Amino acid sequence: MMNHIRAAITGVGAYVPDDILTNNELSRMVDTSDEWIMERIGIRERHILKEAGKGSSYMGAMAVRELLGKTHTSPDEIDLLICATVTPDMLFPATANLICDQTGIKNAFSYDLNAACSSFLFSLETAVRFIESGQYRKVIVVGTDKMSAITDYTDRNTCPLFGDGAGAVLLEPAEGDVGIMDSILHTDGSGWLYLHQKAGGSVKPPTHATVDAKEHFVYQEGRTVFKFAVINMADVSVEIMEKNHLSSDDVTWFVPHQANMRIITATASRMGIKPERVMINIDRYGNTTSATLPLCLSEWETRLKKGDNLILATFGGGFTWGSMYIKWAYTRNGSQDNL
Repeated sequence: MMNHIRAAITGVGAYVPDDILTNNELSRMVDTSDEWIMERIGIRERHILKEAGKGSSYMGAMAVRELLGKTHTSPDEIDLLICATVTPDMLFPATANLICDQTGIKNAFSYDLNAACSSFLFSLETAVRFIESGQYRKVIVVGTDKMSAITDYTDRNTCPLFGDGAGAVLLEPAEGDVGIMDSILHTDGSGWLYLHQKAGGSVKPPTHATVDAKEHFVYQEGRTVFKFAVINMADVSVEIMEKNHLSSDDVTWFVPHQANMRIITATASRMGIKPERVMINIDRYGNTTSATLPLCLSEWETRLKKGDNLILATFGGGFTWGSMYIKWAYTRNGSQDNL
């Protein structure tokens, strides 16, 4: 009987644009304030990609280049690249194809996956299965979103929420008892009513009327989404702990989707995770949608140790939500790796 192949994250890369939009600047654009945003959402600033002609593929390519450099991986070694995004450069070709072209990845096939804010976690689960098949050795998952492209900066309820950014991870067959251990993923399509983009798809193609009505921006019924997110993200995070016989003391790091500080706090509390073991950077990046989880992993990478237990959790439009249990595969101290 063949041994089971497990996939492990063996490297992380990230990118955020240089331009920063602060709450004070937003307060001059719409009727809001730094105090109001911090109290309700927990975001102080967000990075915005302002350069003309640059979109999600540019940021994704920047994150992938850093990932390849840090892991000393040649673009020719990559077998597959999956791009998690809700803001593709264009409807086709796939943003993943553009990222491969920009980074010199020529021996891989690539495609996009869209599950709203859960896109990265769903893509990670998909990539795991390719590694487990035994046919693929090196798979990149990149989460990248230019949310500023679909944000209405005259809507005080949604414009403080989002930022732009990208993060990427490399998956390879695991060596030893580490890697992606388990996951639980869910969707509930009835949730589309409360969080979606009204126009731009095949049901309601772009017209002068849809543009004038601002139907190409994020539409959200905040209270309903908040309620669903708190319940489902907390439930699935507790469920994966119980399924894998993990106590709160066993969890080294909780890595939550960075959508709202109150959602993060409520979920961590339900799991019994102490605040100092929760990865939080929402205050500096906002909700970067597909990029929130890999941005956290990148920022905390040098603090992670081989064998650490991580619980990743997410919630997004659709509705989509899920949780993943990862036993971290390496220790990186500066330039010294222990893989």
